[in-house]
Amino acid sequence: MTHRLVLAFALAATLTAAARAAPAPPLVDYHPSMGDLMTMAVQPRHTKLGLAGQARNWTYAAYEASELRHAFDRVAKTIPVYRDNDIAGAAANNMKAPLDALDAAIKARDAAAFTRAYAQATHGCNACHKSLEHPEVVIKSPVGSPYPDQDFRPRAAR
Repeated sequence: MTHRLVLAFALAATLTAAARAAPAPPLVDYHPSMGDLMTMAVQPRHTKLGLAGQARNWTYAAYEASELRHAFDRVAKTIPVYRDNDIAGAAANNMKAPLDALDAAIKARDAAAFTRAYAQATHGCNACHKSLEHPEVVIKSPVGSPYPDQDFRPRAAR
């Protein structure tokens, strides 16, 4: 019995040492494209913001508006220049005023102002796509939710 125990410990020590000595696999050098970043970071935030506004969930809308603003910042840091265009500048030119209007509408809990500001933000998205030579990418207000596992209603309405 003791012999088996010693053998088991020796085998475990050998396997542990071999695992430590094994070289780590190389890291994949992944650089997301502009389309990847828009689909992963920006578009879901725009959609969720619209759904939160439609549900009059002002707390969640404020969160998503902030997240959308930060998503544009992250895209600009990841891809500062796209097709000779300054991405931070393009985002600011097309999205700052609409996002500021959204923030004001959310703070005021004004559904009509939210709807107007959201339309301005959506227009800003499409204007940016055109300026970046992607007019085929057309964003619109969400109809129905692609997030069946998330409740967008305010907490009091649940």
